[in-house]
This record gives sequence, C-alpha cells and structure tokens, in this order.
Amino acid sequence: QQNLVWGKRRLRSKSSTTVSYLRAPSSAWSPVSLSTMDEARKHQVSLRGASAREISRDALLEKVSQERELRNYARRASAAAIFIQRVWRRYNVSKKTALQLQGEWEEAVANNHDGSVSAGWISGSVLRPFLFFVELLSTRHQKIKSVDTSCIQTCFKILLESVNSTAFGTLEERRTWTYQSRKLISICSFVLSKCDKDHAEGRDVIVLASLGMRLLVVLTDLNAWRSIAIGRPEDADSAVKDLVRFIGGLESGFYRSLRRYVERLEISSPSRKKRMASQTDDLFLVTASSVTLALRPFHALHSDSHGSVLVEMQSAVMHYCLSLLTVPWLAERLPAVLLPAVKHKTVLSPCLKTMLILREDILSEMARLDYLKVPHSAQVIPPVAWLLANIVCLAASTENDFTGPGGLFQDADYASYVRIVAILSENLLQWFSDGGWTEHQDSQVNAETSVKHVKVFHENEAVHTLIMSYVELLRPIFQQWHLKKLLSITKEGSASPSPNFSRTLELIDIAYLYSYMLRIFSFMNPTGALPVLNMLSFTPGYLVSLWEVLESSLFQGQMSKRDDAYSSETSRHSKYQVLEKKQKPASKDAGSKWGNVLNRMTSKSGVVSSGNGQPSVQVTEEVDDIWNVETLKYGPEKVSRDLSCLLHLFCATYSHLLLVLDDIDFYEKQVPFLLEQQRRITSALNTFVYNSLANNNFRQNKPLIDSAVRCLHLLYERDCRHQFCPPALWLSPAKKTRPPIAVAARTHEIMLTNVKSDDTVTSPVLNSVVTVTPHIYPFEERVQMFREFVNMDKVSRRMAGDVSEPGSRTVEIVVRRDRIVEDGFRQLNSLGPKLKSSIHVSFVSECGLPEAGLDYGGLSKEFLTDISKAAFSPEYGLFSQTSTSDRLLVPNPAARYLENGIQMMEFLGRVVGKALYEGILLDYSFAHVFVQKLLGRYSFLDELSTLDQELYRNLMYLKHYDGDVKELLLDFTVTEESFGKRHVVELKPGGKDISVTNENKMQYVHAMADYKLNRQIFPFSHAFYRGLTDLISPSWLKLFNASEFNQLLSGGDLDIDIDDLRKNTRYTGGYADGSRTIKLFWEVVKGFQPSERCLLLKFVTSCSRAPLLGFKHLHPSFTIHKGFNIV
Repeated sequence: QQNLVWGKRRLRSKSSTTVSYLRAPSSAWSPVSLSTMDEARKHQVSLRGASAREISRDALLEKVSQERELRNYARRASAAAIFIQRVWRRYNVSKKTALQLQGEWEEAVANNHDGSVSAGWISGSVLRPFLFFVELLSTRHQKIKSVDTSCIQTCFKILLESVNSTAFGTLEERRTWTYQSRKLISICSFVLSKCDKDHAEGRDVIVLASLGMRLLVVLTDLNAWRSIAIGRPEDADSAVKDLVRFIGGLESGFYRSLRRYVERLEISSPSRKKRMASQTDDLFLVTASSVTLALRPFHALHSDSHGSVLVEMQSAVMHYCLSLLTVPWLAERLPAVLLPAVKHKTVLSPCLKTMLILREDILSEMARLDYLKVPHSAQVIPPVAWLLANIVCLAASTENDFTGPGGLFQDADYASYVRIVAILSENLLQWFSDGGWTEHQDSQVNAETSVKHVKVFHENEAVHTLIMSYVELLRPIFQQWHLKKLLSITKEGSASPSPNFSRTLELIDIAYLYSYMLRIFSFMNPTGALPVLNMLSFTPGYLVSLWEVLESSLFQGQMSKRDDAYSSETSRHSKYQVLEKKQKPASKDAGSKWGNVLNRMTSKSGVVSSGNGQPSVQVTEEVDDIWNVETLKYGPEKVSRDLSCLLHLFCATYSHLLLVLDDIDFYEKQVPFLLEQQRRITSALNTFVYNSLANNNFRQNKPLIDSAVRCLHLLYERDCRHQFCPPALWLSPAKKTRPPIAVAARTHEIMLTNVKSDDTVTSPVLNSVVTVTPHIYPFEERVQMFREFVNMDKVSRRMAGDVSEPGSRTVEIVVRRDRIVEDGFRQLNSLGPKLKSSIHVSFVSECGLPEAGLDYGGLSKEFLTDISKAAFSPEYGLFSQTSTSDRLLVPNPAARYLENGIQMMEFLGRVVGKALYEGILLDYSFAHVFVQKLLGRYSFLDELSTLDQELYRNLMYLKHYDGDVKELLLDFTVTEESFGKRHVVELKPGGKDISVTNENKMQYVHAMADYKLNRQIFPFSHAFYRGLTDLISPSWLKLFNASEFNQLLSGGDLDIDIDDLRKNTRYTGGYADGSRTIKLFWEVVKGFQPSERCLLLKFVTSCSRAPLLGFKHLHPSFTIHKGFNIV
C-alpha cells in the first residue's frame, strides 16, 4: 500500500510537471532558460503531493466562509425564486378563476334574477362568488374598472331589493351572513374612498358609492329588517349593533375612507351652502348617507340606557374623532342640512368624553395621520390644530361667520368642552415650539416698536392665506358671547352642580383656555393676540373675577394689614393725603367735575415719588416689608401651575386695558379697580418680576414674565405721571437684596456684552434687573449708576486707544457766535460716536477775529449750552413749546420742510448725548411725549393734553358722547396746514371713506391720539434717538423715566445748597476758603433770593440749576480766581 501511495504521488508530481512544462512560454526552449526552469521545478515538487505555495490559517478560514456564504446565497436565491413563482402562479390562477367566476356570475344573475329570490340564492350564488372576484380584481388593486363597476352596481341593486330576504335562520346561516355583511361593508368603504367627482370616471363611481352607502344605511337600520324584526327583534338588534361596531372599528376602514371622501369635497361659503341645501343629486346622497353611517355608533350610545355599549363603542368614537374631526374645514365642506346632526349634543358629548379618557392615545395616533393633500398645509397646520378648530366650530351654534350673538350647544358637558380645547391648544403650542415658530408681540402693546421696522409676518402668500383662513375658524373663541356664556355657567354650576357631569366648569378652566389662545394667536396672527385681548379686556366682570381669585391666593389675609400700614404712612405726608382724598370715587354725575378733573390731569402731580425723580421718602422697615408680597418672593419657582396661568392671563389682559384706560376712568371713576386694589396689583407684580429676574427664572417662564413685565411697566409709567403708589412700594422687593451700584453696573455691562456676542438670544438684556426694573433703586443711586456706566466706557475707550490720556483734545473746531448752530453742525455732525472725545473750541467774534482765552473746559461747556440755546429756541424752527405752563420742548412738525431738518435733529441728539456724557447741564427740558419715544415707552392717551389741550378735550367729549356720533360728520382723516396749504392725512387705509360711528368711535379716538403722539413726531424722535444713542447706550437711558431724564439733563428744581457749593469750590491765584474776601463773598451769596442764586449760577456755569447729587459732580468745578490788583 505504501508503494501504491508513493506511486500515485509520483504520478501526480509528474503530471504537474508535464503541465507546467507544456504551459511554459516559447522562450523557455533556450538551453539557459530550460536549465533554470528545471531547477525551479525541482524546488516546487513536494513528496507529499502539496503545492509549494502555502496558505495561512486565516486566509483558509476566510475562503471557506466565502464559499459558505455563496452557497447560502444561492440557496436563498433559489428559495426566493420558487416563492415568487408560487405567488405569481397563485395570483395568475386566482385572477383567471376570478375572471371566470365573474363571467359565470354575470350570466347567472342575468338568467336567474327574475324577481323571485331566496336567502340561500343570495348568500350562495350572489354574494359568495361576488365577494371573491371583487376582492381579487378591485379591492387588492385599489382600482375599480368599468367591468367591475357594472358587477358591483348589479349586486348592490339586488341586495337593496331583497334586504328582507336575508339568510338569518340557522346558526350557520347567521355566521355566513355576518361574514358576508362585513365584507360588503369593506367593499362599500373602498368604493367610498374612490368617489371623486373630478376623476375621469367619477360619475360612475359616484352612482356606485350612492348605492353602496344606501345599502349600508339599510343594513344598519333595525327598521329595515322587517322579516326578522317582527319575529325575533333581539337577534336583529344584536346583528345591527354588531355591524355598527364593525363599521366603527379599524378593520372596516370606513372612517378612513370617509375622511378621504370628505377631503375631496369643496370648501363652500355659507351663502353657497344654503343654495346647496336642497340639492338631491347622487353626490349629496353619498355625503348624507356616509355621515349617517358615521353617526350610527353615537345613536347606539344614546339608545343604550344601561351603559353596556359605552366601552364597546369607545373605539368607534375615537376613530370618528381621529378621521373625521381632523379634516380641514370640516364644517365648510359638509352641506348645511347635515351640520345640525354633527353638532348635536348626542354626538359632541361622547366625543369630548372619549377624548378626555383616551387623550394620550388620540394624540399619539394623530401624529401618524395623513395630512391634507393641499400645498403647504401638511407643513404648516397639524391635525391637532384642525381637531381644535372643528370642535370650536361645531360647538358654536351660531350661523354663518359666528360673529352674531349665539351660544354653545345646549345642555352639554361644558367643562369637558373647555378642558378638551385647552388640552388641544397646549399640544398645538408644543408643536409650534418644536417646529421653531416664533411668537409675534402685539404692535400696540410693545412700545418699542415705535422705533423699529415692522417685520413681514409670512413671506409665502399661500401659507399666509392658509393660516389666516384657519384663524377665522377660531373666531367663536374671541367673541364676547362665548366668554359670557362660560362665565355664566361657572356661576350656575357653583350654585347648583349638575349630577349628570363628573365635574363643574371653573374659572381656572376658562383661564387655561384663553391663556393658551393668547399664545396661539401670537404665533399665527399677524397682529398677535389683539382679537382675544380686545374681547377679554372689555368683557364686564371678567378681569375683576380673575383678580379676586389671585388676590385671595397671593395675599392670604395680609390685605388689611397692608392697608393699615399704608394709611399710617400716607398720613405723615400731607400732599399725598390730599391727593388720596381727591382720588375717592366720584359721584354718578361726573360731568359736573369735568373741568376739575381735566385741570388735575393736565397739571403736574402734586407728589412725586423717588421713582419720579424727587428725593425718596424715608420709610420704616415694616412698611417696606408690607409691599413685598411673601408668596412671590421666589418668583415663579414656588407659584402653582394654576396660579401661574391666572396671573399670565390677568397681566396680558390688564396691560391691554391699560393702553386705552384714560385718567378719568383710572383715577376718578376708579374702574375696573379701586386705587387700593391698584396698589396691591402693582406690589404683587413688582415683587414677582424682580424676584423672577434676580433668581434667573426668565427663560423657563417667558410668556408669564413677559406679560407681567409689560403690565408692570404700564402701571409704573402711569404712576410716574400721576402718582397712586407710595415710594416704598417700588423699592420694597430689593430693599435688602439689591447689589451695590458698582457691582450692578459692571454685571449689567458684562451681561450686555455676552448678549451682543450671542446671536441666538432673541431678547437682549431682558435678564437684567437694572434694565427691566430700574425703579428698585432710588433715583440718586441710578444717577450714580449712570455715571458709573460713563466712567467704564471712558476707561474702555482709553484702553482701546481712542483716548491717549485724560483731557486730551482730539477734536478742534472754530465757531462763529452768530452762526454757532451751522458751524457746529458742519464740523461735528459727521463724527458720530467719536464725539465722545474732548472738544477744543475757539470762538470767532463778529469781526472775524479769534477771541482771547484758554479752553480748560469752560469754553466747551459754553459751546454746548449756547448751541442748545440757539437750536432749541422756537424761533429756530426745529422745536416748539407745549401749551402747558412748563413750556416744554417738542419737535415742530414743520421742521420736516426745513433744509437738513432731519439731519439737524440727529445732530441735536448728539449734542444732548455729549452733554449727558460729560455731565454738563442744559437749561432745557423736553415734553414727556417726546422723551417717552426716546426711552422706547408707551405714550398714554392723556399725554395728548400736554401737546394739544383743545384736541384732547374734543376727543374726550367724543369718547363719552351719548348721542349718535354719525351726526358729527367725522371720518378717519386729519387735516394739516403748512405754508398756507392744507394736506389731508388718512388715519387708516381708506380713512376718508370711513365714517365715525358709535361702533368705531373708540378706534377713531385712539387713531387720532396715535397720530399726534406717535406718527407725527416719529421721524424727528427717531432721528434724535439715532444721534443720542451714538454717545449714550439705550440700556443706560432705560434707567430713567421721562421726568428723571429731564432732571438728568437739566438738574433739579430745588433751591441751591450754598454750603454744598462752598464745600466743592476751587480757589486759585492765592485765594483760600479762609480768605477775608471769600468769607464776605459767601455771606453775600447766602443773603440772595433763590432766583438770584440761580442767576449767579447761570452766570458762572451757563446753567441756572444745581447738578444732581451735589456740586461735587459739577464739571468743571465752581472756581474763584484771584485777579491782579489794578489799583
């Protein structure tokens, strides 16, 4: 055996050698190459028969694995091919069989359908083959051919004619009939889904769908089962309920098919729907029958007295809500005659209850629904939004556009309705947030929009149209009758709870609904939440009801203690006590006090708090704590969710009402709140806003804090004009916790720098307590903080190399005294922010010669005071004086016609900014209306009295006019006169064609006031603002209100403190404080009258008012120099 094995190996070796030899190239026949080849061949031969080329273990395993994978792949490919062939053979054979059965069925029906049919023939000869070939030829392909249409139509007609012959005798027949009925329902649902009048073969399918829907209506109608209902009604009732249950289930596909069908219906206007109400064509029959079938489960629930069907039908109700109530513009698609059935309480109430019970399942399923096949709608409006809109539309029982007086569906579970609307609204808001939508503030609420460009809401016109049409569907929400109805139900429910419902409607439920609606409108409406705010603000009693709930929760029995402390505090200040007496509620005959009220409103407040710029009143620690609301000391962190919702809605509503509430209503009539209540509201908001910002809770509760800040600012501005709060109230929250001035200033600047470098932050410096609530610091401390800001800016400019050393003069100008405004404008206007540098001024006399003198700061100050005196003079034409006794400055509307009028206004803004930057006082003050625009704050209607008392008086007369306003022949225009010519300006687009009536007179009053307060002076205020902010940061300006800004610019109104002036006086040339001449000088000055002291100060410093916080802040200092003896 060994020899045999060896011989085989030898033979194999020889054979391999021979092959190698035969495959050698032709050149191998040379002797040299042949010997080389023989030598190489010897090395390749192995006695064990293996090749000399060795393979590694890993390579061998990899090769074996690849071969195994190839074999597996071939095996799977073979199995797949066999499976495909099997499926194809099955399909092919089934199709041939179905076609054969279809032909035989048509022939059998044509020959045997002679009018006498039996239950067995229908079940066995008609339905059995029919269901087989229709499912194979039509249902699976989702397509109806003309041949199939004829067969289906024939079958439906046979069944409609012989419903009373249904095979329902034995148990086997009953099972067969139940199976066949379910198959028929699926086929009818499939036909309904293909019903489209715009399709090429749509007419035939519509006729077919009308037959199918009629068949299902008959099958699910107990009265139609005549032969069974008479003998065995319980079996018929059970069979009908079983079919209704199947229709409402997911397996039948009926609700999905109905959704596709309704989506194809046209969106009709109310007038067109009335014309369509009487139509009887096949499409209307399809719609009516399908809606009837969709409501069958609700009828079964209504007829069930024991509640045994409730759980079984919940699935049907859920699919009804998911499929039908999420169809866009459902009420506009359905015929008007069908809407009462869909709106009926027996339908809506189960829907609301089911949505409350299965809300998590419904919301999750809704995310998987197919969107409407309309451009942009799938990306813009989700199904939850359409479900919300349809529920609101169906629950409102008004006709047409929902604007007329109407009501909600009667005797229903209103608490469930409100809760469901709130739940869906909250889910929609979450969808907005996840989708990156941004809220749009109301243009009339945010006063800062007066100096900003209006942003385009929707660039895509199609998207804009879609959203606006959706907002119209929510119109019942912002109708007053809707809110009044809900409020009346809360009162009735609290008095006599209904036993039919699980819980009664409460005010907090309504608050959640409208709180969410405010945000939805802020996302979707170009004008923000104005429609909702208008309705909430002017609904009688609603705002008061909200505050009553808030007051009882926030103050918790501390109200009497607070009032007592406040009374004891005000009794120590006679002026404030007089004002409080004047502000007692007026009598019913308010007209007799019109003149006194007007005089009080147009004059200055008798008492000014520290927030208004006067020295703060020293108050005790106990009074401070009284105005610091204990429950709000931690901001929103420890405020419950319900209380946060109430507070958000109250702040949003009341801030909107404050915009239109005049001083007569606020102070004299004290509506909607008494002044004591106004103080509680202000103290609560002041505590809440400060602690929210101090604890950095802004981002987590942005909508709530935004509305609270807006309301607090409006109350603060009103208090600044006519005080109704004590000084301690504004200082109370931060009395013990506010940081030092220097720390607060540096922290604010660091935060502002970080915000500017972060592009993702959309609301700059809103987290800054200094910017949002500057009134927590006394006025004197805010002035110090302003100067700290200026000093930090000077240091940063010096570090940046803008200033080489303190006092360096980098700007040199030559000015003619008789042309000081023009020369200053020509040489300084182009500098912009560089005007912060020191100015070296050289005056030129009328003869053209330079005036003698060195500028150590006095000439620069003289230049600023002289140029402001010339430019602000009414004779120059840029500014005019108000008609009040203060004679404050306001831009002259005719300045637009002057050469470089707007540019001159911008230059004067830089002049004022330079004076503020250097601490130089100017002997001029601006009207509050103008300053409000510079500070980016709202101007109230009553501010108009400082500009035009006659116009203000006429508008107030019109506002309270009881007659027919149309008789006054007013329209929405105003006439301006300039250079002898009159120009008509429209207050709103098309205003000349709009007459003022009792319905729109409030719009006219506020449009006229807006024109005078905002639009008319906007070009000048905006130009002045640009120049001012070149030197003074806008965040610095927000430290002050209008009165404080004037004091910062021109000093205080108090008498000059001679001791302080002497303490901060410099002596040069040999004088000292103990010099005999100096002592005599101060004795003489002390004997001056206050007016004479002001004249002395004006002679020396060019300003008659003392600098704020004392003469140590006078730059340059008050200096007495000893001159040479001329004797």
